[in-house]
Amino acid sequence: MTASSPEPASGVPVPGVVDSQAGRKPTIVREDLIAAALRLTGAHRSVSTLSLREVAREAGIAPNSFYRQFHDMDELAVELIDLAGESLRRIVGDARRRAVSGRSVVRGSLEAFMERLRADDKLLHVLLREGTVGSDAFKRAVDRQLLFFEEELHADLVRIAAAQGLVFHEPGLVARAITRLVFAMGGTALDSPPDRDAALVDELSHMIRMLLRGAHAMGRARRKR
Repeated sequence: MTASSPEPASGVPVPGVVDSQAGRKPTIVREDLIAAALRLTGAHRSVSTLSLREVAREAGIAPNSFYRQFHDMDELAVELIDLAGESLRRIVGDARRRAVSGRSVVRGSLEAFMERLRADDKLLHVLLREGTVGSDAFKRAVDRQLLFFEEELHADLVRIAAAQGLVFHEPGLVARAITRLVFAMGGTALDSPPDRDAALVDELSHMIRMLLRGAHAMGRARRKR
């Protein structure tokens, strides 16, 4: 035992003490590895490009210690994607609840989405990137999160239609189209300068209104038959 690595007689590591060998931490939890992976990712770096050794080094542990928390990098990435979806759903959900009309639901949700994007929300970056460049496991995890958004938007469309006396044709399909459109444009926004955000929100709002009006027109036509 050395002065730089004190341990009690039981051999249990002292919390917060770094192992003298290679500056490694004696204990670590899943959240430490998630935080390490997020520090290494960004708008231009996908978690799918990270190696296990990189993440372990960033977390200050030996590579073998990684396996005490995750089976492999895929499992860590999937957990990141799930956390990203939960975080964004809370933010967009707050924006929807503050809205008073269909128009403000659309605009408020888009603005909340862009605000998180520009706040260097690395969880959101993970969600936007992994659906296109990650492994099959990553893509399935992203699809699962998008499905949650679609289901919530579907419920919103049904609620707005009932409140305003409207009829939307296939509201579930409309919700899917809107969700996929917003996430595709969000991926584009990552590579665009922030001064394009207002124009992008305007453009997306217009596209979504076109989808809603088309769905309304089709629903009204079917009702008249």
